[in-house]
Amino acid sequence: MTLIAQETGASPPPTQPPAPVTNSGQIGRLLIGLALVTAIFVVAGLGDLLLFIVILIVIVMLHELGHFATAKWSGMKVTEYFVGFGPRLWSIRRGETEYGIKAIPAGGYVRITGFTVLEDVAVEDEPRTYRQQPFWKRIIVGSAGSVMHFLIAFVLALISVFAFGVATNNVRIGALERWDGVAQTPAQQAGIRAGDTIVSVNGRALTNPNTVHNVITHSVGRSVTLGVERDGRVQEVVVRPKDGRGVRAGGTELAPRDDKHPQGFIGIEEVPANASANPLRAFGDAGVYLGQQTKLEFSALVHAFSPSGLSSIYHQVTNSKAAAHAADNPGTSERPVSVIGAGDLGAQAVHAGIQYLLELLIVINIAFALLNMLPLMPFDGGHVGVAVYEWIRTKKGQPYYRADITKLFPFLAPFLAVLAAFAVSLIFLDIAHPIQNPFH
Repeated sequence: MTLIAQETGASPPPTQPPAPVTNSGQIGRLLIGLALVTAIFVVAGLGDLLLFIVILIVIVMLHELGHFATAKWSGMKVTEYFVGFGPRLWSIRRGETEYGIKAIPAGGYVRITGFTVLEDVAVEDEPRTYRQQPFWKRIIVGSAGSVMHFLIAFVLALISVFAFGVATNNVRIGALERWDGVAQTPAQQAGIRAGDTIVSVNGRALTNPNTVHNVITHSVGRSVTLGVERDGRVQEVVVRPKDGRGVRAGGTELAPRDDKHPQGFIGIEEVPANASANPLRAFGDAGVYLGQQTKLEFSALVHAFSPSGLSSIYHQVTNSKAAAHAADNPGTSERPVSVIGAGDLGAQAVHAGIQYLLELLIVINIAFALLNMLPLMPFDGGHVGVAVYEWIRTKKGQPYYRADITKLFPFLAPFLAVLAAFAVSLIFLDIAHPIQNPFH
């Protein structure tokens, strides 16, 4: 997801160079490899996961395309644009740039000459290096990846608005659950039907799509008044949520028996309740939705790296019950996920339907955009930060100031250590306590 800062040095030629692999041979090898990988995923029943991985790779390469296109436009020398890392599977050269695919599909990269002051560059290439460009060009190239993510998120939001309407805070009842050994669930006792839309709780209009879930979860044994819209009319019904500990639906417990926290359930499957979109206002609606999601993601990011957020992650890593509770309540726990957790959620979203997949991809693109602008190396925001710092330090009439980024390493080390520990903790939690499917 980040720009590659240095070009690799050339290895000395072997005594007897191997026979070159023809382009057709490379393509054949690539196709065979892709077919084998696809077969493995399909046979293992992981077709949904494979599709989501492919989507993520496309998103990553669109991120890199932002850097690539703006660097080319700025006159910088771009030598490589590759999908993946490791050994080359296939490549082709067009002009001064080599395009191709490598063996490890863990992202992609674009290689821009002279991306840092540490890189050795041929004298004739120095004028076209990133480091020699004006401040405004460096800012555009450095932030282009995150801008691309916002553009992707906007396009996805626009597709969602056209296809499914505008999201509201209301909740539609997708289906009624059947509890093992229970004649009627609280929802059935109250007369709630599949297709009804909940528009209020305890006399108050919904201000958040999670309001219904949160109120029901924390109202075990207490009466909750729901405003239910059916056939254009709104009526009030009273439900009394039941503690889900020990209650089973299709053989699966609604909540663990040993959980110390009671969790209320009424026996409904919630789905988003969207309003029809006006084609003339679709672009505005998509922009508003993107702004709302960006605000939520920014708040979640700040919370994740706050003392309370880091403390919560540490508590979950050291306390399995706390981790299980957070995993079982994805709507309220605000637990971040690693790439493993994102893959799991992505496969579930693919299986649940295109609307859920679009919503998840919008969130992921916004998260990528914000994370990549963190003012830390090796994130894009770190390179942008260096450019800004150099611009501030440059005095009028004096040679342009060049920062020695090696002096930043001692200051960056503690932050990178915390970031690494944070990432490892999330991977552990996603493996030991995967977040329960939120797409119902």
